[in-house]
Amino acid sequence: MLMLYASQRDYDEMAGKVPEGEAVWSAEDLAAMHAYMEKFNQDLVESGEFVDAQGLDEPVHTRRFHGGDGEPAVTDGPYPETAEVLAGYTVIECDGFDRASEIAARLARCPVPEAARARAYADLRPIVDGRADLEP
Repeated sequence: MLMLYASQRDYDEMAGKVPEGEAVWSAEDLAAMHAYMEKFNQDLVESGEFVDAQGLDEPVHTRRFHGGDGEPAVTDGPYPETAEVLAGYTVIECDGFDRASEIAARLARCPVPEAARARAYADLRPIVDGRADLEP
């Protein structure tokens, strides 16, 4: 699974919720990013390695569930202590972790504004098939 991250600031800029002079993302930047990701996913479909890809809504629409004392507690987002959040994911099925790493490395070529590039990153993690994969 390729996990793509963004900040609340990125979401705000992409939605036009930041004053024009302060925004890093322009309409052209968004169009270039969307075009790149569409082609990225289409290439994976054509190679037979695509399983699923989804973007996630901004952190303000998040609820965190946790149970410290055995009772569920719910906290609404966004979470100021979190600089980046999971913004989307792509699930691939390919010939091993090296091939998955090659695919993930292509994300570095996705066009983003220079000021956002330092915040842009993705994690690659294998998906386990079952409990046996988690046992030593």
